[in-house]
Amino acid sequence: MPVAASAASPDDPRDGQSGPLHGLVLVSTPIGNLGDISSRARAALGACDLILCEDTRRTGRLLAAMDIHTRTEPLHEHNEDARIDSVLGKLRDNRTVVLVSDAGTPLVSDPGYRLVRAAIEAGLPVTAIPGPNAGVTALILSGLPPLPFLFLGFPPPRQAARRAAFGSLRAAERAGLSATLVWHEAPHRLLETLADLLAVFGDRRAAVARELTKRFETVERGTVSDLTDLFSREAPRGEITLLIGPPERDDPEDLDGRLRAALATQTVKDAAALVSTATGLPRKLVYARALHLHGEG
Repeated sequence: MPVAASAASPDDPRDGQSGPLHGLVLVSTPIGNLGDISSRARAALGACDLILCEDTRRTGRLLAAMDIHTRTEPLHEHNEDARIDSVLGKLRDNRTVVLVSDAGTPLVSDPGYRLVRAAIEAGLPVTAIPGPNAGVTALILSGLPPLPFLFLGFPPPRQAARRAAFGSLRAAERAGLSATLVWHEAPHRLLETLADLLAVFGDRRAAVARELTKRFETVERGTVSDLTDLFSREAPRGEITLLIGPPERDDPEDLDGRLRAALATQTVKDAAALVSTATGLPRKLVYARALHLHGEG
């Protein structure tokens, strides 16, 4: 006979918070599907004194769908600094202020960081209601290694700056970074960005996630060149998250791969010197990594 679930104990972390939220509340909103709004997010949006949002029209449509009539005011990259003192004043008056972005988790590629830092430094309460995030959703659907991962926002829009940013990441990989890299990208720049990824990182496994949680959600997986071919034939549309996998073990430019090959026949000191010269990386850094790999062996 089934046993009824018992009430959660007082120290059960699933109990939820007691009492109403107060202070600055960072609320995650749907990235596409309205059904992903949480009950806690609904309650916070309906009970707070003010909602700060990037675009009052876009947030207004979300609130209207939930029959919520809380006052909204804009907070975006151009007015955030000017709004901070006013918001801190409201928090000091024990008002509850919610911060949302246009979609997803606030602060992640969106405004709000400077406000949050100011509230923390002023000793005012800051809390968050977690929820949808396009980068993490794309990561778990990509088929690429989920840990570690590095989310990098949008790549620079101009090619020279974009290639320089990718080059810095590639240099970090030569120094030992091994992570799935995640970006957002505009559809009209996707092919250019894929071309730069291919030039800098090589033809690795990658994924392009589009319109996540929406009716036309797709996740395309393959090598960078596979994806380039696909989107050369089919123009990309919608909101895009782009991912590329970490270096393969046999990547000839991978620092660990180079060191393991050198350590097979040489001392730690000589292997580090050889690889440091070949890669241009600082000898101390390469030697420290060589010592670590030698200890693993």
